[in-house]
Amino acid sequence: MQKIIILDFGSQTTQLIGRRVRELDTFCEIMPYNKFPKDDPDVIGVILSGSPYSVHDPEAFKVDLSQFVGRVPVLGICYGAQFISHTLGGKVEKADSREYGRANLQTVDTTNALFRGFDQNSQVWMSHGDTITAIPDGFEVIGSTKDVTNAAFWCKKPTVNCQLSPVWAVQFHPEVYHTLQGKTLLKNFVVDICGSRQEWSAASFVDSTVAELKSQLGSDRVILGLSGGVDSSVAAVLLNRAIGQNLTCIFVDHGMLRKNEFQQVMDDYRCLGLNVIGVDASEKFFADLAGVTDPEQKRKIIGRDFVEVFNAEAKKITDARWLAQGTIYPDRIESLNITGKVIKSHHNVGGLPKEMHLQLCEPLKWLFKDEVRRVGRQLGMPEHLITRHPFPGPGLAVRILGDITPEKVRILQDADDIYIRGLREYVDTDGETLYNKVWQAGAILLSTVRSVGVMGDERTYEHPVALRAVTSTDAMTADWAHLPYDFMAKVSNEIINKVRGVNRVCYDISSKPPATIEWE
Repeated sequence: MQKIIILDFGSQTTQLIGRRVRELDTFCEIMPYNKFPKDDPDVIGVILSGSPYSVHDPEAFKVDLSQFVGRVPVLGICYGAQFISHTLGGKVEKADSREYGRANLQTVDTTNALFRGFDQNSQVWMSHGDTITAIPDGFEVIGSTKDVTNAAFWCKKPTVNCQLSPVWAVQFHPEVYHTLQGKTLLKNFVVDICGSRQEWSAASFVDSTVAELKSQLGSDRVILGLSGGVDSSVAAVLLNRAIGQNLTCIFVDHGMLRKNEFQQVMDDYRCLGLNVIGVDASEKFFADLAGVTDPEQKRKIIGRDFVEVFNAEAKKITDARWLAQGTIYPDRIESLNITGKVIKSHHNVGGLPKEMHLQLCEPLKWLFKDEVRRVGRQLGMPEHLITRHPFPGPGLAVRILGDITPEKVRILQDADDIYIRGLREYVDTDGETLYNKVWQAGAILLSTVRSVGVMGDERTYEHPVALRAVTSTDAMTADWAHLPYDFMAKVSNEIINKVRGVNRVCYDISSKPPATIEWE
């Protein structure tokens, strides 16, 4: 299959480049800057990402450009552009002031293949401390802003000093939302310049993956741990289509799911024809969490207990040979950064317990979250499962500040239920529900805090609840959702009136970064 290789130099937006390429129905792989697959005949183009480093830093990441230049078209973005210039004889210098934020391409060569369809004065997004003050011999400037003369440049024909053919470089970020014609630029590169046949689609993925699973698994029995979330649910339906009743799913209830969620999800899975075992292990989890207040310790206890409960159930299926997981592509990218340091742990990424003696099957390992949802629709899954908001593996345990008790979980479940139902029921002026407009929402119980209130003629001293809702495309960055005032007033009033133990409702207006989506 045709593919674009994205070499990752450590940029926070590398995944966004990948998602934009996939949106063009083109397969891509994000690889560490020093892991270019030299002998892969399917590579049709290479993109060099940005980086937190300057090209002048002693520890800056470097790649041998001769591995791919001249073979396939190349596009350098931000650091990628600076690295190309610096390596080939241009000049990169520290900018007088950090060039960050919106800028306009006041001069752009729209006859160049990279900028076909571009408007003059098109808005782009800059984010760099260095700037390219001179481009290498053989290159030509094709885009400038008021402050950045060499905002975009290219080399068409090899010369003595330019061994690239062809190569493009831009100092701005076409992958981010604020570059208004960024999708046009990437389409020009991926489709028109690299020649993508745009064969990567949900339908083709389902057909090829089902065939691969049938070949890989044969008549073997497979175990899959379900969470109720989109990823594991789509993985289950995909496997069920390939191997039917040879798939056994295990759904563990740790007692900190949303209100009535365990039974609702079990009913959904059975309607999908899945072979599901439900395990209520809430007593064990509550007992092991008693008195624990540290967020990381909560996560570790829940993770440990989940593995114990899951393994105990899985061992009953004595003829199982495979463990399936709903691992998706961002899980694998985020688990290790390019320096090898763990920056984010995932419940479904890592080694298998040795005593299980199972092989690993990850049918969604190449997909981004939005692609998983498209595959779910292709498989005919119900929309309420496909559009379900992300939910943390530890559940409400990381939405309760302080120690965990069944009573605190009950309070938060009731408040959260009112909030989420309200989002599903409120139809905005454009005919869309607030739930579908929001990436993720939930309530947080501030159980370490009490506030004074008055209900009737009585003084109360109860807990506040904070509501959280964010908009995002990938959870790497997120902005707080601007929910309508009338909706907020109704939900606040209903929570205070109906949920025993709550007398105050707040709304979290923090964005990521600097805050995270979850409080713990």
